[in-house]
This record gives sequence, C-alpha cells and structure tokens, in this order.
Amino acid sequence: MYCRCFYVYMLTNKTNSVIYTGVTNNLVRRVFEHKRKWTKGFTEKYNVDKLVYYEVFDHIEMAIRREKQIKGYTRNKKEDLINAVNPVKEELYHNGHITKLPSQNKDTNPSLRGPSRGLSL
Repeated sequence: MYCRCFYVYMLTNKTNSVIYTGVTNNLVRRVFEHKRKWTKGFTEKYNVDKLVYYEVFDHIEMAIRREKQIKGYTRNKKEDLINAVNPVKEELYHNGHITKLPSQNKDTNPSLRGPSRGLSL
C-alpha cells in the first residue's frame, strides 16, 4: 500500500547542542542525505545528522505550517517536544529504517497521524 505522507522532523548533533527542523515527503531519504552531507548548509556545517523527532501529516500544507511553528519555538520548547517521545534523544534512523515513536498527543495537533509505524528505505 502506497502512503503519501509528509514529515516534519528534528535532527541534532552528537552532543545534542544544535537542533535543526525540516520538512520532507521522504523521511528515510532525507535523513540519509543529511548523514551523507549531500546538502550544503547548516546541517553540514554543524554536523547535524541524528534524527530524534518526527511527525507525520497527510497534507504538505499542514506539514509546512507545523515546521514553521516549530521553527518559531524556543530551544526549550523544541526540547520539550523531543523529550515527550524520545527523552534520551536516541538516534531514530538505523541502516535505512526509522524507529517507531510512541503516538503523540493528537489533541494538540489534530492533523497529526502519529508516527506509529517504522519506515524503510
């Protein structure tokens, strides 16, 4: 079954000192690109390639809106989002697979499908 999904995600570096927020229609591919440093810019400069958080959406407009919302958050608020589902900031990308996260609170984001399934390359 084909799923047309859109993802808002957060990456950090090895020391968890930097948080990057992005949006994509293919989370596995995009994280792979970050890890390979194929895209020049912020994530390459600061070695940001550890996936620690993601949300899944049915519509690109809602994903972009959520990405902008998160980008406007303080670092503490971003940390709270991550800690709610991944308190140890475990790497969620492993050899072309994305680890499932516990369902997130759909009351605070009704468009959220919930990252309830693993993804593969």
